[in-house]
Amino acid sequence: MEQKNALGRRKAAVARVYLSAGTGKIEINDRTLEDFFKEESLRYIVNQPLTVTKTEGQFDIKVTVVGGGTKGQAEAIRLGISRALSDLDREAYRSALKAEGFLTRDAREVERKKPGQLGARRRFQFSKR
Repeated sequence: MEQKNALGRRKAAVARVYLSAGTGKIEINDRTLEDFFKEESLRYIVNQPLTVTKTEGQFDIKVTVVGGGTKGQAEAIRLGISRALSDLDREAYRSALKAEGFLTRDAREVERKKPGQLGARRRFQFSKR
């Protein structure tokens, strides 16, 4: 099996995922999954596509991720892995991944702060007198 690659994005995070046949090793920015994501919930998010398609331990995954926070990076990696699996075998994996919503890019971004305000929507307190 040749190497499949895919791109995943979430908020400001961009993840390049390289999927190849192997023993289930996940390497993110030259670090192990457990070393990169200390929190169990983030490791769970990364492993979701493999769990849904029942392919844990079948592929080696190498990821390069930049930008954003830890949650955004985890979700970007999840999208990248899902796209790579879907590209690998459309008939077997695509329907299961699509049903879970893992192939949909979450387009929500942070709204910019406006001038003359405290934040994107928050205004300064109004004083009548």
